[in-house]
Amino acid sequence: MRAREMILGEGRLAALSWGDDAAPTWVALHGWLDNAATFSRLAPALATALGIRLVALDLPGHGHSPHRGVRAEYPLWGYMPDVLEAVDALELSSTTFVGHSMGAGVASLIAAAAPERVDGLVLIDGLASTTSEPGETVTQLQAALRARRRSRSAAGSYASVDEAVAARVHGGVTRIDADTARPIVERNLGRQEDGRYYWRTDRRLVHPSLLRWTPDQMLATVAAIRAPVLLVQATAGVLTQRPHLGEACRRIGRFERRLVSGGHHLHLEGIRVAQVASEIVRWYQSTVVESMS
Repeated sequence: MRAREMILGEGRLAALSWGDDAAPTWVALHGWLDNAATFSRLAPALATALGIRLVALDLPGHGHSPHRGVRAEYPLWGYMPDVLEAVDALELSSTTFVGHSMGAGVASLIAAAAPERVDGLVLIDGLASTTSEPGETVTQLQAALRARRRSRSAAGSYASVDEAVAARVHGGVTRIDADTARPIVERNLGRQEDGRYYWRTDRRLVHPSLLRWTPDQMLATVAAIRAPVLLVQATAGVLTQRPHLGEACRRIGRFERRLVSGGHHLHLEGIRVAQVASEIVRWYQSTVVESMS
């Protein structure tokens, strides 16, 4: 099943779509420095098994979507209006969200703040926001300001897609192999007049956040989620490092967790896609469909 390109919100967001345009639509949100192609292997499986259309957004500053204006920031909560604008453009009163990593955090915030727009949440190795203790606030501000004062060196370029894939594999924050990284990298590359490739992503995305939520803020937010939630957690993912994960899971009223062997991008790993899709289908049919009937 081939993906179709879409432009939403008067040109402000690019997206990829899988499935029949007339089918019930789900909206997918990618992780930090990734893009809509992160769902290129999972989306066809879900579209076929559930008879849905899945629309995966390129969030601002990522993939083919425009960067934010001069001096703009990219806080997690700043993506919420963009996503809801896309949902409006798709003429959806509500939808099921699929979110990976940062996208899972954005989807969690939307489910808490706009519960009427969310039928269900599928969170892949991500939940709500990362946190800092109140006593770390000044340290966080200082680190963020230092990063913004540093001189901006020229962006790197690559002679080939393979070279860019290798750079992502060896320079990424989370472990990923070349086959898993390739769909994300290919969508994240532009080409210069000299034929070399460059990253489309806004380089400001790598700046540390000026502020992070406190654990109490995060826990109060997830406690407000009313939609049924499935968390697909990777055994070798990032959530194992979250100190308040257990409490966050307990705060969500309608919550199920599936632990799946794999890395942070398990939904894109060739040997894991079928299992991830199966877990989502089983949860949706037994939980969300039943709650709607």
